[in-house]
Amino acid sequence: MKIFYSTLLLFALTATILTGCGKKVTRTSTDSVTDLSGNWNDTDSRLVAEEVLNTCLTAPWYQEKSKDGRPIIVVGQIRNLSHEHINTNTFINDIQRVLINSGKVRFVANSEERQQLRSEIDDQRGNATDETAKERGQETGADIMLTGTINSIIDQSGGTQVKFYQVDLELIDLQSHEKLWIGGKKHKKVVEKSALKL
Repeated sequence: MKIFYSTLLLFALTATILTGCGKKVTRTSTDSVTDLSGNWNDTDSRLVAEEVLNTCLTAPWYQEKSKDGRPIIVVGQIRNLSHEHINTNTFINDIQRVLINSGKVRFVANSEERQQLRSEIDDQRGNATDETAKERGQETGADIMLTGTINSIIDQSGGTQVKFYQVDLELIDLQSHEKLWIGGKKHKKVVEKSALKL
């Protein structure tokens, strides 16, 4: 009988512990600053893109290239050379959003997207009507390529960690390969880990 009560008590205790380990999810605005780990996040991506690219559009290259209309840009490689996994696609989308919404430049699809589009055009041959089928050789060529890197340095002492990020972006003329603009943003975060209290 003692074993029965001990087993029952253990079962009740286990059930109580497991029900106390639930997860709470709270919806929040996408514009709010939420920094849980101290790693690069959506806020960093958005703020860096906005700050760097606003200076980009006021640089001397823009006056020269915009004489014939809005310059056409294609995004090349944005390489993540940092110590963290950073989704560069999110950062690239933030960059394109800022530039397109400025109304001062135009974008064409990158090389990977162009392959998908060309495949779709090929699929339309023989499948779409003559009036709606698109033709090859009608693409808009870019004037400028945007490339860049994300680097980081970590400095740590005890429970305090400093994370330094450096984003470097370049605009390169596709015809002459001349570097038209080099811009960057340095970004630093201090992460303090509290001591574990028992």
